[in-house]
Amino acid sequence: MSYFDAASSLPLHPVARQALLASLDEGWADPARLHREGRRARMLLDAARETAAEAVGCRPDELTFTPSGTQALHTATAGALAGRRRTGHRLVVSAVEHSAVLHAAQAHERAGGTVTTVGVDRTGRLDAQEWRAALGAGCALACLQSANHEVGTVQPVEEAAQACAEAGVPLLVDAAQSLPWGPVPGDWSLLAGSAHKWGGPAGVGLLVVRKGVRFAPPGPADEREAGRAAGFENIPAIVAAAASLRAVRAEADAEAARLRALVDRIRSRVPELVPGCEVVGDPVRRLPHLVTFSCLYVDGEALLHALDAAGFSVSSGSSCTSGTLTPSHVLRAMGVLSEGNVRVSLPPGTDADEVERFLDVLPGAVAGVRAQAAAPAAAVPHAPAGRPEAPDTGTGRAAADEAGTDGAGLTLDARGKLCPLPVIELAKAIGTVPAGGLVRVLADDEAARLDIPAWCEMTGHTFEGREGVTFRVRAAP
Repeated sequence: MSYFDAASSLPLHPVARQALLASLDEGWADPARLHREGRRARMLLDAARETAAEAVGCRPDELTFTPSGTQALHTATAGALAGRRRTGHRLVVSAVEHSAVLHAAQAHERAGGTVTTVGVDRTGRLDAQEWRAALGAGCALACLQSANHEVGTVQPVEEAAQACAEAGVPLLVDAAQSLPWGPVPGDWSLLAGSAHKWGGPAGVGLLVVRKGVRFAPPGPADEREAGRAAGFENIPAIVAAAASLRAVRAEADAEAARLRALVDRIRSRVPELVPGCEVVGDPVRRLPHLVTFSCLYVDGEALLHALDAAGFSVSSGSSCTSGTLTPSHVLRAMGVLSEGNVRVSLPPGTDADEVERFLDVLPGAVAGVRAQAAAPAAAVPHAPAGRPEAPDTGTGRAAADEAGTDGAGLTLDARGKLCPLPVIELAKAIGTVPAGGLVRVLADDEAARLDIPAWCEMTGHTFEGREGVTFRVRAAP
């Protein structure tokens, strides 16, 4: 079995296991006590803090250990907003932030605050001009991930941090995905990370608050971790997390170069092996171990099960929204195909033979899932760029189209059918209309808003807009 889901979690690094076992006998006492056992536990905690701070690039007294990366993000967001409540009540986030940040933003809105969302381009990269414009009066905090968890795109954190500094706005960086590969550049103000992303134990997060940042810890005051993480510290897990972070950093440069070559192989070969496939994310400015692609006419869950049966553990690009019927907010913001979405994230130590076996298995798995859905042939041209989800259009244009040479066109009712069925039925129906003819697709599945425009872009047909649940597609001339 090949585990290709490193972006979700990694098994314990050997160094983490050794540190965990060793500290179980030494780090069980209360580090706040003055007796011998307490002092020994305090020494372990302080040493772990210094190790982690060196890897992050901050002062030890700026770093707090939290029960998880999610908790670190929630605490950072709430604490910074509370500390700067006299400045304003507006929070700025990118459209592709981790769900933990978006949940914190929703809580801020429920409490009476406002949230400004900054868009991204088709590769998932932040719109720098829109970001600068959002940092206006009343902005209390801005949040930007260092690298995207679903498609691997690396964000321009250094440029974003400079814009924040010029506007006098603190920047919170979610560094969960990038921290194993190196420190986050730029003059950021707050940072969060999660140990299980780099082979440390689950249940340990990092929260960094730079000196000088106004911060009011949320919740009841607690004497531990500067009041920023309540409860007894899990010292053995913290020691293991810090030790493993130092260990993976020592291996990071060599491992990044090796995995990047393997991912480049996947990025180039998948579109050749699987017709009707779109590789998403920035091809250059990306994490070294992660690649995401989407396949036309494929149910993503069925494909993941097929790959699992073939011996490959992968995930959907929608890692934090799997199990819902709505497309990933990341793919939605990018305006790319969401159906048949697969995220491959290679763990350290992955060899070329494993990648070749995956490339051997993938075409058959996709073909099998397409056959189950009675999908049409997917030998379609691949467009390297496309347009994002189209906005609703007015009825005036619809009336003009109906008066054209295609007459009333064809109406296809796919309401009540889930991805990828609306696109499959559209692909079958488009061949029954004349060149330049109009097909109206009635579809109420959320994924159709992304997938029908993306299908048009990939196949050379024209997407003319949407009115409610009606999508208008013009057959290629």
